[in-house]
Amino acid sequence: MAGAQVHTCKTIDPAHANHHGALSAGQLLKWVDTTACLAAEKHAGFSCVTASVDDILFEETARVGQIISINAKVNRAFTTSMEVGVKVTLQDPLTNVEKLISVAFSTYVARPADGEKVTLKPVELLTAQDFLEYTLAAERRKIRLDHERDFKNLMQECGVNDEHVCSNEEDAVSTDLTHIQSIELVLPPHANHQGNTFGGQIMAWMETVAAISASRLARFHPTLKSVYMFKFRGPSTVGDRLVFNAIVNNTFQKSVEVGVRVEAYNCEEWAKGHARHINSAFFIFNAIKGNGELFTFPQVKPTTKDGLRRYHEAIARKKIRFPRKCVLLRKEADYIPDPWDQTNQENIINSNIAALTIMAAKPGWEVTSTLDRIKIFTLEEDALAIKVEMQVQIPSELAFSLLSDFTLQTHWDKYYLTSRIVQSVTEDDKIYHITSPLVSGNKSNDFLILVSRRKPRKTGDPFIIAVRSVALPCVPPFNQNHCRSQIQCAGFLIYSNGNNSLVSYYNQGTPAVTSYFVANFTGLSEYTENTASACIQFLESRTATSTLLH
Repeated sequence: MAGAQVHTCKTIDPAHANHHGALSAGQLLKWVDTTACLAAEKHAGFSCVTASVDDILFEETARVGQIISINAKVNRAFTTSMEVGVKVTLQDPLTNVEKLISVAFSTYVARPADGEKVTLKPVELLTAQDFLEYTLAAERRKIRLDHERDFKNLMQECGVNDEHVCSNEEDAVSTDLTHIQSIELVLPPHANHQGNTFGGQIMAWMETVAAISASRLARFHPTLKSVYMFKFRGPSTVGDRLVFNAIVNNTFQKSVEVGVRVEAYNCEEWAKGHARHINSAFFIFNAIKGNGELFTFPQVKPTTKDGLRRYHEAIARKKIRFPRKCVLLRKEADYIPDPWDQTNQENIINSNIAALTIMAAKPGWEVTSTLDRIKIFTLEEDALAIKVEMQVQIPSELAFSLLSDFTLQTHWDKYYLTSRIVQSVTEDDKIYHITSPLVSGNKSNDFLILVSRRKPRKTGDPFIIAVRSVALPCVPPFNQNHCRSQIQCAGFLIYSNGNNSLVSYYNQGTPAVTSYFVANFTGLSEYTENTASACIQFLESRTATSTLLH
């Protein structure tokens, strides 16, 4: 049968809102969990419990008087668990404007009353979108199952040492000052018909204590921006006492991470002090000043060994948070290339150069890795952007001529299988067809890209090599051997430093491109570092008499 779907609409009343009149994030989490659970139970035919909720990013804020629409659908059923996708949209009845608030993916496990294990019936795929979500559900499940291993690998890769900890003792705030503890008694209204506490209720309580903890660092009320995976480790029931401990783990200028741990006690356990760890999650907040600007959080310092561990783990989570989002929330096609023809080619070429220049000039690039002669930066916006700086000991004009000939990339980038010129538009603008293997799968990727190169107009300007996807009728995207992928904005800026060069590579990732970087950020590979090293070696192996691009 097709994946079960449930649709609910909620009008936001003052009782659902905070003191600013905005929908409480905790209330939204409760509604999302309830709707998703109904879809899971509709498909399973049995009671279901929440096992985990993937990273959630809140795009918009809903306010009193507005309406939110929640759509939940079972994307794929595994043996005893299933993935439910939830989409939350905002509807303003006065303007008829609809905006996306959030997308979430939850995992539910069927739990019949008699305790017997259930083998879930498969989801029937009726549309192309059904098939897409069914396929991506398997990829997201692998990310969930591999999460702890990947995170440990990243921590080992990054190392844990004191040099990352804020050393300014006067300005740094002790994380101990942000610790909050709260206790809730699970009553019948908080539980389902089997007496188990609703997952959404626990998430709402967690968000409340996390917000209080974050407020200890800000003179403004914090706003929840995202949650890094809820994982339910065990059930709690009516009569349990739930103890919530929240503390700030680290701050990142405009945002703060708060960790929340939930432990459950029944009456006997309460007296003996024996706790059951039932949930943990990490909440990312920012705070908005009265003038609309984001508040800059003070730096924090851990004072205990456990606090130091949390401090470094927060750095690791930030490093992989956006790549995880790119995979967990991947869509079928987030970028559609412009068709190439005589009427618009000049505009496409100009926008190709402009897009790379604008991306390079954006503020907010953060260093994620520093190696010998290589620095890696990321920029988190609507898509993950990456910058790789390489110090190269050859003149900038030689580097420019070698890097702008994309037929040579097969010599240093192992993910270029073939590269050929399809069309020479001008001497400085060419269209290439490139084949490149997928990170996983049986088909290779292929790309149809416009490469536009420009020399500096004045002293101090960089050499520019801009790259973007285009569409040509003579190279159709449908091929039994390749899967067409897109590049939205990429390229090189090359600065002269005497006889040496600073080569900066940029890429604003589409899903297919981001896949190459995700394993790198999670510590599973060194793709970016190895490719940059190979690029430096290739460039420096060429002499000044190397053949220049004609």
